[in-house]
Order: sequence, then C-alpha cells, then structure tokens
Amino acid sequence: MSRTKVVPIPVMGRHNINAYLLLGRRPVIVDAGTPGSGRRILDRITAHGVDPADVALIVITHGHIDHFGSAAELHRLTGAPVAGHIADLGPYRSGRAREPYLPTGPMGRLMARNRKLHVRAEPVDPAVLIRGETGLEDFGLAARIMPTPGHTAGSVSVLTDAGDLVAGDLIAGSFMGLIPGRPANPPFHDDPRQNLASLHEMLALDPISLHVGHGTPLDPARVRRWAEKEGDRLARLDAAGRLPARGE
Repeated sequence: MSRTKVVPIPVMGRHNINAYLLLGRRPVIVDAGTPGSGRRILDRITAHGVDPADVALIVITHGHIDHFGSAAELHRLTGAPVAGHIADLGPYRSGRAREPYLPTGPMGRLMARNRKLHVRAEPVDPAVLIRGETGLEDFGLAARIMPTPGHTAGSVSVLTDAGDLVAGDLIAGSFMGLIPGRPANPPFHDDPRQNLASLHEMLALDPISLHVGHGTPLDPARVRRWAEKEGDRLARLDAAGRLPARGE
C-alpha cells in the first residue's frame, strides 16, 4: 500500500483550526471543523484533485464543536461514513459538546465565554464506532486510529505507517497555532493527566511529526521536552488540589 500523505485543510485562518486530508489508495478526511465548514473543506479537497465521491471515511478526533461541527454536512456531500469513538457518542448524537468546558489556562477561560463554542451542531451518528486501535487498510490507508483519551473521553488520533500522527487536540500549537512550532495545551482538557499519559504513549511510538488541530506540525523532540515540563506542572497543581478533571 502506498505511503500516506498528510495534507492540512485550513478551516479557520491559516492554522487556527485544521482538518486534514489523508491521501493513500483512497482519501480519508480527519475532522470536520466548525458548523457550516463542510463546503469549504470540500472545496479544499477538490483543489487537491480528490473527487468527493472517492472519500472513503471521515474520522472525527473528538466531540468538540470545532472538530465535528460539519461532520453531518460532509457525510451528505461525500457519502462517506463517519468514524468516531464510542465514548464521545453523546456529543455526536446530541450536537453539543460536554459542558462546562474545563480550561487549561487563561486562554481557555477566555474562550469558554465565546458563544460560538456553545452552539448546537447538526447531530451525526457515526457508522464506524471506534472502541480500540483500528486499522484503516479497508479504507485505503496505511494507517490506524489510536484511542488517545484525556482531552475528551473519546479522543482519537490517526497514526500512519510512515509515522505521521494526526493528533487532534492531544496537543496544540501555542496560542491556537499563532506561534508556529511551539507546543502548548489546547484551551480545554477534560482530564489533563490522562491526556498527558496518552501523549506519552503516542510519543513512545516514535512519530516523525505531530499534525495538530490548532497550529502547524510539531517536532516530536520539542513535544517530548514540553511534556516533561507539563508533567511537573500538573503534579504541582494536583498537590495543591487545583487540577480539574471531568467526572464521567
């Protein structure tokens, strides 16, 4: 099977919110942006020579509105099934993210007031339910879906056989991608410690690059250094009783 190519699809700004087009024997879309982004994503993939009818699968990395907001629309436009983890079925089927959002810092506290994060997306019912590591060979990709819980209970990433990790919000670029190459937390995590554990698990697989939902690709060595400091920070917050986590 041919090597998978990872193509970023800007949904907002140049890098503020990204979807991805994975090109192998058949194309696969990862993430669906905010509500109303379906046509924009479709135009971007057709500009890369992809016939929408050829799309094999739409993978949603997690149940936040800026990642599954246009999944139902993209499903109608392409006919491709949607894949999502069973632990985030509530948001997908209701069209609403779990609230309240749990900020990871000042930016998250500011963004939690943004009305656009509290709107209802068109609900989507994934036809492909992810419960564990899932190969994508049947969908034309040399890649696999990897559960990476913590950002949400049902967060997943996609790891290609070449070592590219399409990581959703497992980690982000600093200031929603405005500072290229600098790792940072996304604005929210449901369980910061579990998310960091998932990040360490993915780094142990030696990815060559991390392609994130917010920002430009991140270098794994730089992410490893950031993760060590983040572990120390979370330990201090935990000791002070100030580490939030969503009870499931």
